[in-house]
Amino acid sequence: MRMGMIGLGRMGANMVRRLMRGGHECVAFDQTAEAVQALSADGAKGTHTLAEFVAALPAPRVVWLMVPAAIVDKVLGELAPLMAKDDVIIDGGNSYYHDDLRRSKEMQRVGIHYVDVGTSGGVLGLERGFCLMIGAEKAVFERLEPIFATLAPGGGAAANAAGGTAARGYQHCGAAGAGHFVKMVHNGIEYGLMAAYAEGLNVLKHANAGLATRSADAETAPLQNPELFQYTFDIAAIAEVWRHGSIISSQLLDLTAGALARDPKLEHFAGRVSDSGEGRWTIQAAIEEGVPAHVLSAALYSRFDSRGNAEFANKVLSAMRLGFGGHVEGKS
Repeated sequence: MRMGMIGLGRMGANMVRRLMRGGHECVAFDQTAEAVQALSADGAKGTHTLAEFVAALPAPRVVWLMVPAAIVDKVLGELAPLMAKDDVIIDGGNSYYHDDLRRSKEMQRVGIHYVDVGTSGGVLGLERGFCLMIGAEKAVFERLEPIFATLAPGGGAAANAAGGTAARGYQHCGAAGAGHFVKMVHNGIEYGLMAAYAEGLNVLKHANAGLATRSADAETAPLQNPELFQYTFDIAAIAEVWRHGSIISSQLLDLTAGALARDPKLEHFAGRVSDSGEGRWTIQAAIEEGVPAHVLSAALYSRFDSRGNAEFANKVLSAMRLGFGGHVEGKS
């Protein structure tokens, strides 16, 4: 199948390469000429304008967008007028499912099919494959299935459910918006898992608290039993041993262990953790549904804290302690 990819960043470029390895023909477009040139060298048909890009695709066209959520509407506004009835546009980024519902209706009015695909796999997806969560009309999903099957990991791990495509790494989740709804929650869970690893390893790092000299004053809570906290752990080694046979092994732990092996003190990181929206949207959905999401909420707020957004609140706390008890800020 011949299809087009707009957006040749970390994931988009590797998706094109995986598709070509699977026998598909790919037309590539990106605002960065170097990105187009790199994929052209790998066998894709590089294009330098959207008009050239669309003209290089046979009807009915299939165009996959791998661009930031913030510019999807801009790209659609430029792309849709160049396309024709029964063409398909796939948004494989991390768009909000509310936007998918709106865009699907807008594209439907001009006869274009809109598909939303939550895509997970990151930079490792080229070799391992990408997990795909798909929102689309059933007939359109079936038309595009050869693409999904190539991008996905395929068979491997034993399936827990009989039949279907989920065990091969791609799943038709429902109509418009369903794919990104599932990916939204996937990323919310990701926040929680990442926070659990980070907090647990931090407890291990500070297990030597009993070896430190602590201030003996009214402002510092004493460590009741310093003899219980005399451990200096090799955090990199612990992360590594957990990878082998542990029930908490995972790809996230693999990445963590790799980072610690290269930089045991993580001195190349400032510790400011961004969020791209999915965690917020997951919690908003939980609120609307009336279901608890304690861990996911805490993980999101931890990211806000990492960026210094708790600084003023902490100053307020310090000011109140000074006001009611004359407590002067300590150094630690």
